[in-house]
Amino acid sequence: MLSPLPYVVAALPILSIALADDNIRPNTTAAIPFPTDLCAINSWPTELTGRPLTPQLPDAELTSILNQVDPIRVEAIIKKLVSFGTRHTQSSQTDPNRGIGASRDWLLSQYQEFARSSNGWMTVELQSYIQGVTSRITAPTNISNIVATLRGSTDPDRIIVVSGHYDSRNTDIMNFVDDAPGADDDGSGVAISMELARIMATRRPAATIKFAAVAGEEQNLLGSNYMAQALASASANVQGMWTNDIVGSPIGDDGKNQSKIIRLFTQGIPSNETSARSSRRLSIGGENDSPARQLGRFTRDVASNSVTGMSVETVYRADRYLRGGDHLSFLTAGYPAVRFTEPRENFAHQHQDVIVKNGTQYGDLPEFCDYYYISRVGKVTGAAVWSLANGPESPRDVTIDTATLTNKSTLFWQAVLGAVQYEIVWRPTNEPFWTHVIPVGDVTTATVDISKDNVEFGVRSVGANGYRSPAVFPFPQ
Repeated sequence: MLSPLPYVVAALPILSIALADDNIRPNTTAAIPFPTDLCAINSWPTELTGRPLTPQLPDAELTSILNQVDPIRVEAIIKKLVSFGTRHTQSSQTDPNRGIGASRDWLLSQYQEFARSSNGWMTVELQSYIQGVTSRITAPTNISNIVATLRGSTDPDRIIVVSGHYDSRNTDIMNFVDDAPGADDDGSGVAISMELARIMATRRPAATIKFAAVAGEEQNLLGSNYMAQALASASANVQGMWTNDIVGSPIGDDGKNQSKIIRLFTQGIPSNETSARSSRRLSIGGENDSPARQLGRFTRDVASNSVTGMSVETVYRADRYLRGGDHLSFLTAGYPAVRFTEPRENFAHQHQDVIVKNGTQYGDLPEFCDYYYISRVGKVTGAAVWSLANGPESPRDVTIDTATLTNKSTLFWQAVLGAVQYEIVWRPTNEPFWTHVIPVGDVTTATVDISKDNVEFGVRSVGANGYRSPAVFPFPQ
């Protein structure tokens, strides 16, 4: 082994000369110069093209719609659903007063009543099939979804879905005999779907809206999976799906009240994406720009405002740990779908028998619901659904030119129905939401003086009414 000593000795004279001269001695105690504008540092990249992005606020028609969401009606719906005792998927289908069959028939009658006010624009379907035996179904069982479809006036082939599930459960998922009130899980979500159907039945959205109350959610998303697969088999153009599931109370098990917040769960890498497509997405840093994430950003943009009285807090995962919801069925079918859930859950009030233990009341009871909070969540959902239905379709086939090394970026897309112009949105790669927008006019390609290496891009459509579509992330050509 060679000794390092000769190299150390050779360096010593140089070091001693340097230290002997005070004029060139390094000042090791001097302060390191540091920029004082920390905001500028944290907002890098700076001084790039575009103006700061501002939210899309409700117009007069949407404000009128949202102001009609009625907490008294929400309360009445939830208490009526609870009155059926249990809505377990395998409870009675024929008893007129108790079980899932009685609740199904009541929901169907309510949706049909809403449809009568639509002058023929809303139709109601009882979407049923027989589910065979599974790990959570002990015998062949009828599964019925109630779906009210409000046909779009100018773009009916574009579809928006909003749902809640009307089945319920208690501690034992197989117990279809004892009470399972299901006030929060998910009477709250069904109440929102019903209220929005009632209010919007007399309106004329551009795109088609489906208001669903699905069954079999607690038995592994049976009803929603049937609905989503039926739409996919028909090659339906579902632009977005929202499910409200456990949105009944802003108070968690710690007693804290977060009455102005609703969580929105948004998936990253799409469930139906091929491994090659996912690898490509990861290689270009697009894992945070799936269609579901774009729907989440859109929802936050149009629904966090003074009219809804709420702040949409996006959570970047498909759902909570150990849990799932009906949006997963639509994600699996290849559609953008997201889930609303209250900010901090009280697990004594969901999936529990109605019982008092050590002085604590267990069970999913109406007394634990906040009907004004549910109404505000309904406004959030209504703002998102109406804004998507009345905006233009998102641009198609959005790509970015990566053929040459350049600090400019060129994007391409296909024109879509209802768009009068397009906008390029961008954000720093470490930002969760779009920060800037660049209007580019009624074109299908644009070059901007921003390096694609430093930011994330999206392209969105703008309608004549000023409504925007969700943005679309560009893949390389």
